[in-house]
Amino acid sequence: FISYLRDVTGKPVGFKTAFGDTDWIKELCEEIKARGEESAPDFITIDGAEGGTGASPMTLMDNSAISIRAALPEVARIIKDYGLKERIRLIASGKLVTAGDVAWAMMAGADYVVSARGFMFSIGCIMAMRCHTDRCPSGVATHDPDLQNALKPEDKKHKVANYVNRVREEVATIAHSCGVKHARALNQSHLGGQ
Repeated sequence: FISYLRDVTGKPVGFKTAFGDTDWIKELCEEIKARGEESAPDFITIDGAEGGTGASPMTLMDNSAISIRAALPEVARIIKDYGLKERIRLIASGKLVTAGDVAWAMMAGADYVVSARGFMFSIGCIMAMRCHTDRCPSGVATHDPDLQNALKPEDKKHKVANYVNRVREEVATIAHSCGVKHARALNQSHLGGQ
C-alpha cells in the first residue's frame, strides 16, 4: 500500500504512531527486507505518551503508549540493525518543545523533530483543553469569529519567529558544545549517561 500511494502521488509516504511496544517494528523491517526496500515507508513519525492536544481524549493522553524517551532510541536501533537507517527517516514528535528536547531527539536517532505544542504555545495556546469544543478562549483552536478575535496574527508572528530562532540557536549551541558542526551530526555517543 505504501508503494501504491507513493506511485499515485509521487510524494514520500510514511506514517505516524505512538508505540505501545516496539516489537512490531521488527516484523515491519523483516517484511521490508523480504519484499524489497521500495516497499519501505519513507518516514516514520514517532509520537510518545507525552503527545496529544486538548482535542485528545484524556484517557488516551494519560494511559496509552510509551514515552518518546523509550520509543525513539529503540526504534532507531531496530531500523539501524536491519540496515534501513538510510532508507527510512525517523521523525520525533511528542512534547519536544525545548532546544534540549530537540537535541536529545537528534542524539537518540531522529532525523527530524516536529513540535505542534511548541508552536501552539508560541502563538498563544494556554492549554485550556477545549480544542475539541470549538470554544478555545485564546482563539487558537476555534472557528468562532468572536473567540478568534483573541488571536492577533500580526503580533503573534513575531513570537513564533522568536521561538523558532531561539530553538535553532540553542540546538546549535548544544551541538557545538558536543564538538560537532551541526545538529544532524549529533548521535547516541553524545547522550552521555542518559
